[in-house]
Amino acid sequence: MPKEPYVVAHVAVALDGATTGFAPDAARYYELAATWNEDVTLTGADTILAQEPALASAPRPGPADGGPLLAVVDGRGRVTEWEALREAGHWSDVLALHARDTPPRRAGRTVPELVTGRERVDLSAVLRALGERHGARVVRVDSGGALLGALLEASLLDEVSLLVHPCLPSGTGNRHWRGSATTPARFDLVGSRTLADGLVWSRYRPAAGR
Repeated sequence: MPKEPYVVAHVAVALDGATTGFAPDAARYYELAATWNEDVTLTGADTILAQEPALASAPRPGPADGGPLLAVVDGRGRVTEWEALREAGHWSDVLALHARDTPPRRAGRTVPELVTGRERVDLSAVLRALGERHGARVVRVDSGGALLGALLEASLLDEVSLLVHPCLPSGTGNRHWRGSATTPARFDLVGSRTLADGLVWSRYRPAAGR
């Protein structure tokens, strides 16, 4: 029986843990993301919706042969650019993650679905299914604080990777990587590297007996 996949959250943050209000080093972020060679990229609807205007007119080279599956937590059924995501050249395919109370989807939609939970997507069930049905060994979370916070609260993260930028964000109301999660948690530092331009890459795993 397949094991549940290893789940790593890889996040670009400012010194205060914010994920907005500054310009992250996207090239370095994705260079480091390749460390895990994930089978599935897990993201939230808000992250995809922020990209949909650009996706609509972006080149569509087609699915990436051998690339990861893109799984999108879309409990309210708001994502529409599924074909553009599939053909963006980054992922081998896409998977819509819905709950039983997700609003009806348009007729003729071709994106595969995984339905778990009633009011909200059951993330634990999603991870089990990704391991059992899709053979996923590694899931990398590339998302904002809402999804990361939910995974953290449910003790579903096996690793947290932070690419810390030497800045404090401008403005107010900047989102933090753990969202609204409030459950105390302890982590062990398993690696830290100082990179060019003052960036620091730190990796943590949940402390034993948490």
